[in-house]
Amino acid sequence: MSRARPARTRTRPPSRELSPAPRSRILCAVGEQVAARTFSREDRQRYRRKVRACLDVFARMLSEARFHPERRSFGMEIELNLTDDAGEPALVNAAALEAIADPSFQTELGRFNVEINIAPRLLQGRVLSELEQDARASLNHAEQRARTVGAHMMIVGILPTIAAGDLRAETFSANPRYALLNEQIFAARGEDLEIAISGVERLFTHADTIAPEAACTSVQLHQQVDPDAFASYWNAAQAIAGVQVAVAANSPFFCGKELWRETRIALFEQATDTRPEELKIQGVRPRVWFGERWITSIFDLFEENVRYFPALLPVCEDEDPLQTLERGDVPRLGELRLHNGTIYRWNRPIYDVVRDQPHLRVENRVLPAGPTVVDTMANAAFYYGLVRVIAEQERPLWSQMSFSAAEENFHTGARDGIDARLYWPGLGGVPAGELVLRRLLGLAHEGLERWGVDSSDADRLLGIIERRCAIQRNGASWQSEVFHHLYDDRGMDRFSALREMTRRYREHMHSNEPVHTWPAG
Repeated sequence: MSRARPARTRTRPPSRELSPAPRSRILCAVGEQVAARTFSREDRQRYRRKVRACLDVFARMLSEARFHPERRSFGMEIELNLTDDAGEPALVNAAALEAIADPSFQTELGRFNVEINIAPRLLQGRVLSELEQDARASLNHAEQRARTVGAHMMIVGILPTIAAGDLRAETFSANPRYALLNEQIFAARGEDLEIAISGVERLFTHADTIAPEAACTSVQLHQQVDPDAFASYWNAAQAIAGVQVAVAANSPFFCGKELWRETRIALFEQATDTRPEELKIQGVRPRVWFGERWITSIFDLFEENVRYFPALLPVCEDEDPLQTLERGDVPRLGELRLHNGTIYRWNRPIYDVVRDQPHLRVENRVLPAGPTVVDTMANAAFYYGLVRVIAEQERPLWSQMSFSAAEENFHTGARDGIDARLYWPGLGGVPAGELVLRRLLGLAHEGLERWGVDSSDADRLLGIIERRCAIQRNGASWQSEVFHHLYDDRGMDRFSALREMTRRYREHMHSNEPVHTWPAG
């Protein structure tokens, strides 16, 4: 990095780049342990055949309507950072998870990351308030237990105090899947990663592991969808991704630099890129992908996965999917699911089997974590309400808007946050906040009403989005404002200002007051 960082209280190697991960012979994919092995050419050929066989079976299942019909089921995953008292990364997730002792908490890529998985529920009644209360209770308990090992929970898109020295192979979590995934990405790429982000400031650096991905912590929203409705829900989610990320942006700093308002988007796209420069020029698709077209079926997405992307983790299961289907059982389609899990669409299609019932989901991966649980629930309410109405409109939004306009909105929203100017059919270019206030909040209210969500919950949570847009303050703008107050007005050095801002953020986060109400002075 271009700016040296002052000495820390803990000793760490002063590395600008990451050290190569050790070679692993064990794979853990989709949460499961897989037998130790190396990958031969024959493995890859067999895996390709199995993936294509799975795709054929999946097509048959779609044509025969073999899916669970309930579409009000939704779920959520929240990724968190662990920090020490000073607000810097605490590399203790194994000890923290042992202290928390709750199976809903799991490891993530970095030793300063954990994730909480919130069980699926039906989107109706007082479910949003109930989920908010349950999430707060779980996180408060986890915070108390994590403190026993010197860590604090923090919900934020990118931890503002993270530095290059925190992003090395040595900071991978102990789960061997991370080392193997790192190995396979760099085997495909053949050279170091280049990370170049231009925003308020500019960052240019290299990394020799995928550890920078660990800096990106997000909220994933899941929505179970009928096969016939999947294309409409996925297209709707793509169409609103730009305004979604603009309103919720919460990642303005990375490695001491103020970059995009949602830097996590640019960083994640670059931190897992398997393409050297020559393949980019040839038009090879990136594995972190917005997509390139509106779809007519979920099959389009899985077919693109098979057609465009070589295997990263070519591990085959024993199941013969066709035989399984023909004897009346539900195939796991393990190879197709594993392959899908190594292609990081911002709205990802999911095939899953729960209690012997296959179902489909849209996994929305656009949102950053935080700033508070109630902000997270407000972002979720806005998404679920808005996507319902847009998916069901008689004249689809995506028939009035090019896919490239949706993609441009997405990156503009990530770069400029709540100050972004976005394209919307019938309005042209319009400020994101104005678009929400004039057009989209009413649709989100209508959508939550269609789901059967309690009106007082809808009013309270969408009222947070309304105030956020009215006063133009979200997590990213609050972080930037406080940093500049400390750095420009009070004369603190850069990293002291970032640490102080992070500590203040953490204190406000525990209040569960919406970020637009936080004092900036």
